[in-house]
Amino acid sequence: MNPQAKLVFALSLLLGTTITITSNHWIMAWAGLEINTLSILPLIAKSHHPRAIEAATKYFMTQATASALVLFSSMTNAWHTGQWDITQMTHTTSCLILTSAIAMKLGMVPFHFWFPEVLQGSPIITGLILSTIMKLPPIALLYMTSHSLNPTLLTLMAIMSAALGGWMGLNQTQIRKILAFSSISHLGWMAIVIPFSPKLTMLNFYLYVLMTSAIFLTMNAVKVLKLSTLMTSWTKAPALNTMLLLALLSLAGLPPLTGFLPKWLIIQELTKQNMAPTAIIISLLSLLGLFFYLRLAYCATITLPPHTTNHMKQWHTYKPTSTLIAISIVMSIMLLPISPMIPTIL
Repeated sequence: MNPQAKLVFALSLLLGTTITITSNHWIMAWAGLEINTLSILPLIAKSHHPRAIEAATKYFMTQATASALVLFSSMTNAWHTGQWDITQMTHTTSCLILTSAIAMKLGMVPFHFWFPEVLQGSPIITGLILSTIMKLPPIALLYMTSHSLNPTLLTLMAIMSAALGGWMGLNQTQIRKILAFSSISHLGWMAIVIPFSPKLTMLNFYLYVLMTSAIFLTMNAVKVLKLSTLMTSWTKAPALNTMLLLALLSLAGLPPLTGFLPKWLIIQELTKQNMAPTAIIISLLSLLGLFFYLRLAYCATITLPPHTTNHMKQWHTYKPTSTLIAISIVMSIMLLPISPMIPTIL
């Protein structure tokens, strides 16, 4: 793709995201979502492969439907209350439609079907954008309307997302699909706590972006797309694969890594809200995700391919170290000590 075109699409993404997260009027928020959708489509389809074209088509149809629902819910609310302000979403039916629309935008259960397919058909860096930056505007809309959302519906969708994200990831061999189901599972954790502590949801989202960015960038550096090729990546970059192991365990939520922090705080918040059974259920469902993270880690670091020579390393595949990967991996495994400062933020 032309570098100038890439720059235009990247700036459009930034513009659309900024418009949505800074607007108070529903029409501006909707316009930002549309700019975002139109600017990511060429990045998904840039390889001109039939799978990429199919992914772009699925993404466009899903996002167009979700945007129409966002517009419909805001118009219904304005019709009944006379308010176009995002924070004044008070009509019950409008809130239900909005929750469904944002769940479709994010890829939460039961509107999750498009996300793994689109991620599988996209280049790995575009997959990173879809899993991180593209989720910020819908999460910001959830944050701004959190006081009027239905907690029962969100809890149900969150538990279903955590369960299905774990179960569907178990038998996958394509790494992009595994990361897609991982994203669905993490969305469950974010959605379950947003009616009670929206700031905690945003903290969870930022830490998720850090951890998943580290993994996507590492996979891009070692040029790995499926488990069978992940097994041979140790010989290319042993140090990078060791850090990948820690980043995967952090994404699984194991202490003393960064990923344990949001899960710990969310379970604490649910317990304060007298939702201990819900906290237990979602904690047990995270074990499903732990299994496929461990499988990825096992393939990346413990399984070695057969060697025809005595050399353990492929001398001709050395690449300069990426500062971005180093920073993202270090932050994704070493931020747990900041936990004493969290109560002052929340």
